[in-house]
Amino acid sequence: MASTVRHLPDPLVISETCPPRRIHMLLTPKWTSMVIYVLNFGPLRTGQLQRSMPGISKKMLTQTLRELEADQLLSRKVHQVVPPAVEYSLTELGQKFVEPLLALYDWAEANSVLLDTVERNRAACGQAEIVEDESEALPLS
Repeated sequence: MASTVRHLPDPLVISETCPPRRIHMLLTPKWTSMVIYVLNFGPLRTGQLQRSMPGISKKMLTQTLRELEADQLLSRKVHQVVPPAVEYSLTELGQKFVEPLLALYDWAEANSVLLDTVERNRAACGQAEIVEDESEALPLS
């Protein structure tokens, strides 16, 4: 795979408002990109979303859905049935985030051996991620 040579700006400053930092702020929560990815396949109810992402707690799913709804990346539709059914789908804005996520996920699929190596390296250093509730997780740096 060919690498792209980038020229270092002088001075190298990654400001708080630059697009790379802003996208990291959006996608920092562990489950955000996964919810966007899963909803790319169509509208889903809460239970369907949770079953699609083994390991996500109900609390984390609810928190992630609320954040994405507040960001207007997904919409929440309540069906007036008994019991009430709530369905989530990506908004037009949310759809715009799918393409770069798919590129990243395709890269991950093609490079799973590299990901295995990083996971082994983290485990060897005692940095393996074991906290499900991200509100309790500490940064690795």
